[in-house]
Amino acid sequence: MFRKQKKQVKKKEKKSALTVVREYVESFAIALIFALIVKCSVVEAYKIPSGSMEDTLLVGDFLLANKFIYGSKVPLLPVHLPAFREPKPGDIVIFKYPLNPKVNYIKRCVAVEGQTVEIKNKVLYIDGKRVDDPGLAKYTDPNTRSPGRDVRDNYGPAKVPKGHLFMMGDNRDNSADSRFWGFLPRELVLGKAMIIHWSWAPDPKAPAVSSRDILSVPHNVGYNILHLPQRVRWGRLLSTID
Repeated sequence: MFRKQKKQVKKKEKKSALTVVREYVESFAIALIFALIVKCSVVEAYKIPSGSMEDTLLVGDFLLANKFIYGSKVPLLPVHLPAFREPKPGDIVIFKYPLNPKVNYIKRCVAVEGQTVEIKNKVLYIDGKRVDDPGLAKYTDPNTRSPGRDVRDNYGPAKVPKGHLFMMGDNRDNSADSRFWGFLPRELVLGKAMIIHWSWAPDPKAPAVSSRDILSVPHNVGYNILHLPQRVRWGRLLSTID
């Protein structure tokens, strides 16, 4: 009798343990699915790898983008949700690079379909009206290139075709943008830059990580932890992006 009761208790314990494991797995799966939905449809994190948007965005800025506002893609389906609004001039937009869709770019939208873009001696004109530069935009080259040399300082006039945008970097003399690779198809837009959640300055003295050297990983981590207070741009944390 005692042995039967003992066996029954063990079976209950096994069932209870299996139930707990199953509940954990189900909870993890639900959390993972929810996280993927949020990442694919609502908010996604990006890192600024180049200086094309200086001084609005700096190398080492980590930002969150609102993917919902422009109509995000439904996970695993070839459809998009309805957009709350279309990209407009002044928006800082994350998009797939037209010449290599595997790479994400970030630029400022300066013109939308139907508008005419012209740049004369570094000055931007939209539909014949001069457009003021963004507050933190900059020019690093005091020289103006002639129209026959390239399109950096003199471009157009050119009308933005239907379903396209014209993008420019705020670092106007050092940005590979629509002046060079053409108009951006609307379907390549991923989201609108929203907030800088983390920012730290690059450190050329930081030890490199190498797959051939196992100790390079803890060396790099230790160095970054030690120099963290000096590298973090504290004033940029949680700042909105305009």
